[in-house]
Amino acid sequence: MERDDIPAGHRPPSAAAGGPVSYAILRLGRIHRIRAAQLLRTVGLHLGQEVLMMRLWESGPQRQVDLAAEFGTDSAGMTRIVQRLERAGYVRRVPDPDDRRATRVEPTPASLALRGQVERIWTELERFTVGGLTAEEQRDAIRAMERLEGNLLAAPAAE
Repeated sequence: MERDDIPAGHRPPSAAAGGPVSYAILRLGRIHRIRAAQLLRTVGLHLGQEVLMMRLWESGPQRQVDLAAEFGTDSAGMTRIVQRLERAGYVRRVPDPDDRRATRVEPTPASLALRGQVERIWTELERFTVGGLTAEEQRDAIRAMERLEGNLLAAPAAE
């Protein structure tokens, strides 16, 4: 893809000219995160907390160490996220019955009211994101993003 093929307002800076698709993904991801954070703030959540809650609602109680691995964070980072949700009353930590050294995180009954709000927010975010795209264009976008994700997962890790 040539630099002139990209509309002027969306062209990457010259240092990123070798990665126009990557730059477009960066721009889109940044704007999407900002909008999601704005919507989540209306229900008192920080970005990423809703995804953790979705995991718990879908799968039930999970070991905190497993959640940290799944979400690509360290133990301390997951502890901070869980503590915030615990203070809000949406999760509780209990000893793992299979390994007393481990902690399980489970959704509370209070989190069930939050689930409806999170579902509404994700529906609104989707509406903002896809705008006037047809169903076929949405499927094409999903397929393209899945392929890009697969490419990144297959690439050798940086050392």
